[in-house]
Amino acid sequence: MFDSFVAGQLAIGASVGLTYALVAIGFTLIYRVLSAVNFAHGEVYTLGAFATLVAVTTLKAPPLAAVPLVIVVGLAAGLGIERVAFRPFRRFTDEASLKSRAVREATLLSSLALGIVGREAMDQVWHGQWLAIPQDKMLNQPVNLGGVMLSAGELAIAGLSLVLLVGLQWLLLRTRVGLEIRAVSSNLVGAQFSGIDINRVVLATFAVGSILGALAGMVVSLAYGSIQSSMGLTVVLKAFVAMVIGGLTSIPGAVVAGVLIGVAEGAASLWVASAWTEMVAYVLLIFTLIFFPRGLFRRRGA
Repeated sequence: MFDSFVAGQLAIGASVGLTYALVAIGFTLIYRVLSAVNFAHGEVYTLGAFATLVAVTTLKAPPLAAVPLVIVVGLAAGLGIERVAFRPFRRFTDEASLKSRAVREATLLSSLALGIVGREAMDQVWHGQWLAIPQDKMLNQPVNLGGVMLSAGELAIAGLSLVLLVGLQWLLLRTRVGLEIRAVSSNLVGAQFSGIDINRVVLATFAVGSILGALAGMVVSLAYGSIQSSMGLTVVLKAFVAMVIGGLTSIPGAVVAGVLIGVAEGAASLWVASAWTEMVAYVLLIFTLIFFPRGLFRRRGA
């Protein structure tokens, strides 16, 4: 029977799915430009959460005032990841090297290693413990929407996600940087020969994706209040699944797939134990790979 409780669970799932979508967009942007996966992206999400904790506890700032700090932390982390894990493999600029499968695999492994190093470093700083956002700083006020009870944090996740997604589309479609990103993602070699600075475009891509990931970590920490150094691992895996289901290079596909995963998890929680809901994303991935091996929204010819 479809009642307010069921609607609430599905709404919460959609909110969580938008978080997956924000992180998946960072994956997708980088994959479109470099055909490489950034597995250190989950640590950017985690750093956004810890930056929020520092802002509201050590700096005694209100939650909204944490946004500039989170943006700076996400930006610095993204640029650092690009410089350490990706740029060394772009020292050769010929077409064969730029499209080399070995280079793509090397960047995947280097980003994975950097992510592990970052996670272990955060473990050392915060001792691997679950830390809590102070209650007075959390967005946990109940909100009644037509009989469906949600928290202010869950609404904030949905609201921020939609604003950032619209802003990203504006950036990609209406600005010069967005035009260059789309040009490089369409034909990296051709963009290079037309005079586009590939390194600048790659830096911009990492900056945008990492800011989105850090802001996702911020709003989730304020909504649920618990932070730990490995919290980004599960989210980054779900986001990667969303990217694959969405078609690897499709930003709308990543968004739709992220929301689909979140809603499916919310629906599954009505009938099975919460531990089993963690399998939902991977079941959807297997189903997609069997029946839609190119993803649900893969561009023709991509």
